[in-house]
Amino acid sequence: MTVRLTEVETYSGQGVDPGSHAHRGRTARNAVMFGPAGHLYTYFTYGMHTCANVVCLPEGLAAGILLRGGEVVAGQDLATERRKGAPARDLARGPARLATALGITLADGGADLLDPGGAFVLEPAAVPPGAIGTGPRTGVSGAGGDPEHYPWRFFLDGDPTVSPYRAAVPRIRRAPHRR
Repeated sequence: MTVRLTEVETYSGQGVDPGSHAHRGRTARNAVMFGPAGHLYTYFTYGMHTCANVVCLPEGLAAGILLRGGEVVAGQDLATERRKGAPARDLARGPARLATALGITLADGGADLLDPGGAFVLEPAAVPPGAIGTGPRTGVSGAGGDPEHYPWRFFLDGDPTVSPYRAAVPRIRRAPHRR
């Protein structure tokens, strides 16, 4: 199966980017982000979805590129099966959908995306000048979601497989019930 990436978000590392899983330092969960560039960092979100990132800094420094969306260009039948009949535009539109369409699981974390014989291979593609749009990251709350300081979402402008921007929704915490 082949997916042409149409949307990504970048996340800087320790102490730099409050929206990053690596902001507070290395943990068992984010250790892959501190490894060599070109590896897959996977994580579970909302208790039900796997998301995938490409580690992009030298070993010891953490940063990742969240794979937010793409167009399935080969293997559409398999992607449709994995995504339970979703329309072509939505097969890999959004980070969890993209991971599902590609069959990426938490167990794939750490995979070398630059190994031509690997299960997942990242290959560069030409992009026409002026085709890339930028904006705030989707659904990132707090300081990491500040569009002025973190306009770190990149997408192919006008592509139908790019997910719509959604601002973070503040959590409302209820006071504990007292009797």
